Amino acid sequence: MKLGYVILYVPDVAASVAFYGRAFGLAPRFVHDSGQYAELETGGTALAFAEEGFVGEACPGFRLNRRSEAPAGFEVGLVAEDVAAAFARAVAAGALPVAAPVTKPWGQTVAYVRDGDGVLVELCSAMGA
Repeated sequence: MKLGYVILYVPDVAASVAFYGRAFGLAPRFVHDSGQYAELETGGTALAFAEEGFVGEACPGFRLNRRSEAPAGFEVGLVAEDVAAAFARAVAAGALPVAAPVTKPWGQTVAYVRDGDGVLVELCSAMGA
């Protein structure tokens, strides 16, 4: 198997796509005419957004992502050449800063923000970079 896509369920797909463009420089790859689903250009694996109602139908009781609550137990990891600049750009675009860039013992630089819907986003250098 291979990872094909990750879907974030959000209240407003267009707003989330616009936020990821401003904060992380990611462009839309596909936007459905209904406005209820979109994918971003992120390389081989798509980062997608779908309207929250879709998951509610299939999975009643689903915990929604909200900035006012603790982040869910997952993160979206975005690899950046300049983590400090990516962190500054994301915060300037409205991301909530969680942890400023630090270099881990294995040499990777890592920072964390929360997106417009409260999802935890890791900004990191490539492993071995």
